[in-house]
Amino acid sequence: MSVMDKKVQKITDDIFGDVLATHKSSTMFEHLKVDKDIIIGILNNIVAILFPVHFANQKNPGSYSLKYELGARLSSVVAELTEQVLVCIQQHSEYKHKSADVIEDHAEAVVGVFIDTLPTIREYLIKDIRAGYDGDPAATSFDEIIFSYPGFYAIMVNRIAHELYKLDVPMIPRIMTEYAHSCTGVDIHPGAQIGEYFFIDHGTGVVIGETTIIGNHVKLYQGVTLGGLSTRAGRDLIGVRRHPTIGDNVTIYSNASILGGETIIGDNCIISGNCFITSSVPPGMRVSNGKGELQMIPDKKSE
Repeated sequence: MSVMDKKVQKITDDIFGDVLATHKSSTMFEHLKVDKDIIIGILNNIVAILFPVHFANQKNPGSYSLKYELGARLSSVVAELTEQVLVCIQQHSEYKHKSADVIEDHAEAVVGVFIDTLPTIREYLIKDIRAGYDGDPAATSFDEIIFSYPGFYAIMVNRIAHELYKLDVPMIPRIMTEYAHSCTGVDIHPGAQIGEYFFIDHGTGVVIGETTIIGNHVKLYQGVTLGGLSTRAGRDLIGVRRHPTIGDNVTIYSNASILGGETIIGDNCIISGNCFITSSVPPGMRVSNGKGELQMIPDKKSE
């Protein structure tokens, strides 16, 4: 045996020995059967269910075949998502020691509640498309936004994942939103609560934290961060509001950072680019970053 062969064998033994020590149960791999590729496939099917004309498998489907394809996709989502939810909820402390029948019944119930939300998700997304079209003079059609806008795709995935997050499904919502993050450069935690007519222009570098609350008719530009002031407390921050609240009819321009769970941006505010905000802003204000410090004046349009 060569020196390199011995090295490979030793490293293999070391890593696998640590794996065995970490997962001592005889069913050590059961809770790791979450399949990321299947979850992304489920996500793609949900997108095609929400917009079947745009993402049909056939180039020129008739109405009957399109409806059949939609039904087939939905049946596939139900079956595959139920299987993945079943695997994931076994990691939830409430279900770790429950019987297989109880876990299976819960997984089926969760998926049943989730698919009931699909028509409402579509209603929200139509409003998001309208917000994008009305707010971007470069947009030529609704179809262009659906097919090509990274901000809209990130919003769409968030609205899907958020419904699963509300149902306390572990892992799957985050896998979905991180997939969207990798595709678009937009990082929206599935826990973020986002109102109607939401639009992200350009999108790259936008970060929206877990406990963020965003009102209706809000528009963000690239590089905006809606984040926490500090995560030094680590696990002690679980369940604590650490991200800002954004009111209705707010526009936040590029590279602005708004941080902190107690920070509230009032209705009808405009936040200029490159602002760093860690305290609340009253409604109707225009905030800019001039001469090294924030300047706040009433916005004439909101008066």
